[in-house]
Amino acid sequence: MFKSIVLPVALLGAASAAFADEGQWQPHQLPQLKSELKRIGITMPAEKLADLGKHPMSAIVSLGGCSASFVSPDGLVVTNHHCAYGAIQRNATPEKNYIVDGFLAKTRAAELPGGPNTLVYVTEKVENVTARVLEGLTPTMSGSERHALVQSRIKALVAECETDKSTRCSVPAFHRGLEYYRIKQLMIRDVRLVYAPSDRIGNYGGDIDNYEWPRHVGDYAFYRAYVGKDGRPADPSPENVPYKSKDFLVVSAEGLKNGDPILLAGYPGRTSRYKLPSEIRFARDVDLPAKAATITADLSVIAAATQGNPAWNVAYASVDKGLNNVLKKTKGLLDGFARKDIAAIKDVQDAEFRAWQKSHADGNAGLLSELDAVIAEDMALQRQEAAWLEATHSDLLKSARTLYRLALERQKPDAERESGYQERDLGFIKARLARLEQSLVPGVDQARYAAALARYAGIDAKVRPQGVDALLPAQDALAGMYKASTLSDTATRLAWIGKDVDAFRKSNDPFIALAVRLHDAGMALEERRNEIDGNLERVIPQYMAAVIAWKKSQGKPVYPDANSTLRVTYGTVSPFSPRDGLVKGPFTTVEGILEKETGKDPFIVPAPLKQAIEAKRYGVFKDRALGTVPVNFLSSADTTGGNSGSAVMNKRGELIGLNFDSTYESITKDWYFDTAITRAIHVDIRYMLWVMKEVDHADNLLKEMTIKYPKK
Repeated sequence: MFKSIVLPVALLGAASAAFADEGQWQPHQLPQLKSELKRIGITMPAEKLADLGKHPMSAIVSLGGCSASFVSPDGLVVTNHHCAYGAIQRNATPEKNYIVDGFLAKTRAAELPGGPNTLVYVTEKVENVTARVLEGLTPTMSGSERHALVQSRIKALVAECETDKSTRCSVPAFHRGLEYYRIKQLMIRDVRLVYAPSDRIGNYGGDIDNYEWPRHVGDYAFYRAYVGKDGRPADPSPENVPYKSKDFLVVSAEGLKNGDPILLAGYPGRTSRYKLPSEIRFARDVDLPAKAATITADLSVIAAATQGNPAWNVAYASVDKGLNNVLKKTKGLLDGFARKDIAAIKDVQDAEFRAWQKSHADGNAGLLSELDAVIAEDMALQRQEAAWLEATHSDLLKSARTLYRLALERQKPDAERESGYQERDLGFIKARLARLEQSLVPGVDQARYAAALARYAGIDAKVRPQGVDALLPAQDALAGMYKASTLSDTATRLAWIGKDVDAFRKSNDPFIALAVRLHDAGMALEERRNEIDGNLERVIPQYMAAVIAWKKSQGKPVYPDANSTLRVTYGTVSPFSPRDGLVKGPFTTVEGILEKETGKDPFIVPAPLKQAIEAKRYGVFKDRALGTVPVNFLSSADTTGGNSGSAVMNKRGELIGLNFDSTYESITKDWYFDTAITRAIHVDIRYMLWVMKEVDHADNLLKEMTIKYPKK
């Protein structure tokens, strides 16, 4: 073990210009990057950016899967349209189709409930707890013993932090288990939909344009956070009042030009920059092709099962959108791996590292062979886990399994329960089970499960989890199971919460019975996962310590993979060349919207938008150089999934855009950051403001925000 390696930030030297835009940095690392921030033109002090209690970081929030920011002192939150899609769908009906028509609350009283899954998280404190998590762990522990002890300590740290329902704490790993930080967040539970444009603006181009450039989409929406009269988070109630956000971002309509610096802050989900070549090949050759095939098949089943039924189409709109997004990203990864042999690039890096490590092993010469062995076991188990997902691919079955597992876990003291089934998790479980009311049709679920079972039967028997085949229902039994089950009824489903284990084992509901029957097989997989994870948690941090030391010896930047925690990245407004002789970007304009118009989804232009463009009612939002209103722009910022809705700020920390996507050529950036072609796609704030003023007449919100307009 490289005992001198304590914290990556302590190792971080000044990053060279060649790596200027790469890195999803923890805020406390930013003072180490002063020269880089200054080089690209950021005028905000790095120390201020590192302080979570000061502007602008105190205005950056998470939605638990997307990013957002406060833009008024009254809890007004701006994020992406696709991040608010679930709340829009939840409130939509065939008669009031807010997806197609859009929604605007002209008064606070008209704002709509976001639903139990719509939450706002405000990060209040981040502290290094590595020593408390890892103290006293020994090499002689089995993987399961080690994993259980680490999880027990994490749960204790979380319990110590969560003093009431207002606080949500977590202890994620950084650098694949080398470090652990405790994140304390204020969790706001009453979040309401304020405004979303029509999806013919917010999702213009749909899945066809997803991950493509040029783009012409107004991917934005607004929520408002509400709290009790005492200013603390409270359950949804008409008595609640808008949250008085400590800070909010000033919105700048002054505009950008090519080469201008930008800051981007949000909660990126997952990257895999430190994966080994063997892990990349597994993803490229095994995992991702299987994932793409499964999603493609599932989407076809949903389309066939919902055809001709508008209510069912609305119910599965969010599911369909999410699956299509994952599918396009998966295909983009595969195309990216085919275009550039990232595994071969990693082979070269890995060989260089292994040669360096051999001379710096410090008594740990067997590290890499042990690492290779554990990763091989991990990949083999991943194939069985993927097969298990096919065998259990039913929303009704997932609900039954959750309920039965909850009953089993509640037999234990709370501190000993599996994470996800403690008392702190009960509200989330109820919310997930209730949310099915808007996104479950038994007939569609039956069709999806029947197709999944057929796919499962086609998987190599050596890969299918042992003993599962005999437990699964026959295809001709499914219709009877769905007819006999009462779990599709929300009240009945929720009524199972709190029932004892015996009630589940005696139940005649076919999905409850199937969940009970499958439980032991599922637990066997979980126990194997815990053993392997424990071994990974022992070996990978040693590997990461060595990698960090190696990178430091080369003067290269060191940042942890994304893990859904608050990060800051930076870059410049930049075009790119996807292939020889072609340069794209960095801006698109409203004229491009009409150029794409076909009159058919997803290229239908709402009449008020078309009229405003044709009349050239651009006002103060007209860019002087472009001569029109910009819609989207590109930057070299380092982003990934979870950064959707992230605030894009200018050199002074003012909001000038919202991140919402990446170019198709950039998708492999989760594994390898290529500075030449990696580009993030953002909504230009001027387009958002222009649509709000000229198309949707959201004057109440324009008045509420603090907006800096261009000087005349």
